[in-house]
Amino acid sequence: MSLWRIAWRSVQQRALASSLTAFSMALGVMLLVAVLSIHGVIERSFQNNASLGYNMIMGAKGGKLQLTLNTVYYLSQPIENLPYEFYLEFLAADRRDAEFQTALRPPDARRDGKYAAFVEVAIPLCLGDYFGPFRVIGTTPEMFDRLQFGPSGTQKYEFARGRNFLLQSPEHGFFEAVVGATAARQMNVKLGDRIATTHGDPEGVGHGQKFTVVGILAPSGTPQDRAVFVSIEGFFLMEGHAKPLPDDAPGGAEGVLPHDGGAGPSADPAPPAEDQSPALVAAGASSPSPSAPLPLEQREVTSILVRTSSPIVGMYLENEINEGPTAQAVLPVREIYLLFDMFVRPAQMLLLLMSVLICIVSGVSILVSIYNSMSERRHEIAVMRALGAERQTVMSVILFESIILGAGGGAVGWVLGHGLNAIIGPLIEARTGVTIGFFDFAPGVDISWLWAASGSGWEVSTELLLVPALLVLTVVVGLLPAMTAYRTDVAASLGK
Repeated sequence: MSLWRIAWRSVQQRALASSLTAFSMALGVMLLVAVLSIHGVIERSFQNNASLGYNMIMGAKGGKLQLTLNTVYYLSQPIENLPYEFYLEFLAADRRDAEFQTALRPPDARRDGKYAAFVEVAIPLCLGDYFGPFRVIGTTPEMFDRLQFGPSGTQKYEFARGRNFLLQSPEHGFFEAVVGATAARQMNVKLGDRIATTHGDPEGVGHGQKFTVVGILAPSGTPQDRAVFVSIEGFFLMEGHAKPLPDDAPGGAEGVLPHDGGAGPSADPAPPAEDQSPALVAAGASSPSPSAPLPLEQREVTSILVRTSSPIVGMYLENEINEGPTAQAVLPVREIYLLFDMFVRPAQMLLLLMSVLICIVSGVSILVSIYNSMSERRHEIAVMRALGAERQTVMSVILFESIILGAGGGAVGWVLGHGLNAIIGPLIEARTGVTIGFFDFAPGVDISWLWAASGSGWEVSTELLLVPALLVLTVVVGLLPAMTAYRTDVAASLGK
């Protein structure tokens, strides 16, 4: 009979105690695997969000982290608004001329914006509204046409259904919307639905206007999955979004310029579709079709996403903007990694340390279980010795028992850990946009240094490193009871 079989029979004889001991190890490994996997998910989420196709954010002066959280992750509240004229300074002359068509007092001279020569892309964002628990962002179609994401910054946003919204379309005017994958799933949104937003808070007052959903994004693992994007022209036209005019401007005495369609409701509200969820329709909501956009003087933006022509230009532009009185320039990648290093990574390391300690305590429980059984097994060990078994053989059997308990519990813990990931995967996806399932493993670590092949790119999942670590732990904790078995006095034990 092999030594492994003898060790297994010994474990079976103490089935209850062995099962409880192995289960304690399974719990430790389960927690460790879950922490490692979730760590990989969070790391992947930060990497995706650190490269969203722009390298700079312009916003009102205030907290840099708050501006980053609000603009990149759509968390927190906006600091203040920026004048729309400031956004125009990032546009070339032809784009500025098109924007000034709506101005009450257009400029006389045609010129490029002050910062246009340094910028490849400038995309305005307007925040402040909600669709259920999800933020509504007024922006331009460039958000999905020109921005790319992912660790390498080469992934394009794709549409699971439909298309990108237009600033003004023949079918829906200024009121088209694109819904992120998570938002569409949770709010049961389909193409063609007309959605109404609330002002300032998920439970706030509903606007009179509704947007027609023309596109639903494919899951991207970015904050875009948890947001709704609407034409910035329609966003401006919603009730309560127009900046009051000064008294000396046309229409300024009333505060808001009345124009064709305005921000008020139309005379013919469209009835909601029967298959729409209650969140799609606000009480008394109607859908206007204004024929003219909001005047330039009544517009503001929350922030501006900027991609500069080169990193050196970015450094100059950052200093130029920050020294001015109007706005601040923030490098989102710097703030994201600062947030990760200051808050997320320490919490992850604490959880990882706790998980390792739990595994060590579980290993000690294996030691205690086997050691306590040695007094009952002295006669058994003495019989084995009398039948010709050597001291090393008896010692090996005890070590094999420890390995069986530790490795068996670790295998069960690995299955439980990934099962836990599969269970909480939908919740993680809803919160972060990153999917995790049963077969998603922890990120790899470079082990090429082991054979002096630095740079060869050899990586192994940190979960696989648990195998040798667990074996070493079980051998170490099995040494004490194994040494006790090794020193068993045969004559004294047989005489009992």
